[in-house]
Amino acid sequence: MNVPLHVRSNGAQDDAQSAVRNGVRDGVRHGVRGAAHIRVIAPGELSEADAEAWRALRARSGAPANPFMEPEFTRAVGRVRPSARVAVLRADEDEGTDGAHGSGPAGFFPYEKGPLGHGRAIGFGVSDTQGAVLRPGLELPTAALLRACSLAAWDFDNLEAGQELFVPDAAVEFESSVIELGEGYEAYETGLRERSPKFYRTTTAKERKLGRREGEVRFVLDERDPAALRTLMAWKSAQYRRTGRRDRFAKEWISDLVRQLAHTRAPGCSGLLSVLYVAGRPVAAHFGLRSRTVLSCWFPAYDPEFAKFSPGLILHLRMAEAAAREGVTMLDLGRGSAEYKDALKTGSLRVYEGSSVRPGARAALSWLAREPARRAHGFVRDRPKLAGYAQRALKRVGRLRDR
Repeated sequence: MNVPLHVRSNGAQDDAQSAVRNGVRDGVRHGVRGAAHIRVIAPGELSEADAEAWRALRARSGAPANPFMEPEFTRAVGRVRPSARVAVLRADEDEGTDGAHGSGPAGFFPYEKGPLGHGRAIGFGVSDTQGAVLRPGLELPTAALLRACSLAAWDFDNLEAGQELFVPDAAVEFESSVIELGEGYEAYETGLRERSPKFYRTTTAKERKLGRREGEVRFVLDERDPAALRTLMAWKSAQYRRTGRRDRFAKEWISDLVRQLAHTRAPGCSGLLSVLYVAGRPVAAHFGLRSRTVLSCWFPAYDPEFAKFSPGLILHLRMAEAAAREGVTMLDLGRGSAEYKDALKTGSLRVYEGSSVRPGARAALSWLAREPARRAHGFVRDRPKLAGYAQRALKRVGRLRDR
């Protein structure tokens, strides 16, 4: 049985009626099964029943319990990004794809909508894991979902592996380094000694030296002091400027999002501020999100005055040790290459960058605005010598900016 696709909006879309007409035609044509209704709402309109259904679907996905994929993160983005939306897919009671009956949600698709129907992943630019949360086996054409959301295109830059709806549209694949702690920290530490003996010896020697020269070294996994968060954000902003990067915390919505998530406490998504102190003074810190089993590393930084002691590396080892005691089985270090990630990691996940598009003039405009820059960036990234020149140029820009 082919179930028509119906779309209902709670004031979140200006062109809902057009989406209804187009969505019904698209659903009939492609044979959308297991999802009879798509309702587009603002994240703040998610009911607690919706959130519980979201969590249940996510738990059944088999993917790592990444906190960026939880309803709490989408709700937080919705409070700082008025363009944030959620498409709620509801299952037809006679068409449960897994044999179950009932009219509960069959999936959730969080996104942000920009001009000309140009959509992006929720929290695009800072969200480290992206995608839809769908019932296993749900058949839904990408074009039908985008049409229902009045989107010509949907951009992603950290799409998680297993997102069958969008992975075929990926342009680039990246590694996201992880530290696996399923066997406990002692097993990880033993493996680290074997994989990176020089790194391990140097880092632990620097920690001892830091304690001898500067005072007592103390680590706090879950620091609640707002002053420590402000210190971290100041360090990170200075690091962005020093290396010629765009200062993320100069964007008010990102700063507001981090401060908001610092107070979020939910089993699937909690803000976690970790701080390394020396003689009572913070010298390195990290703010990330954690679930029961995954700590997603997000914003690490340190005081440059203590750079010779590598406090950021000491922090990561202490963080892995303390998190393992709390039941965390994976630290996701995030996409991108870095020497410290290569030394610390035990493996990697796959994430993707690209765009899903719905044919049409607006999609073509979106492609023209996005693709040339992506290709230029990829050209540089794939040529180590050229990438080295680019890194040095960015640092020179950063030094000039700080004068």
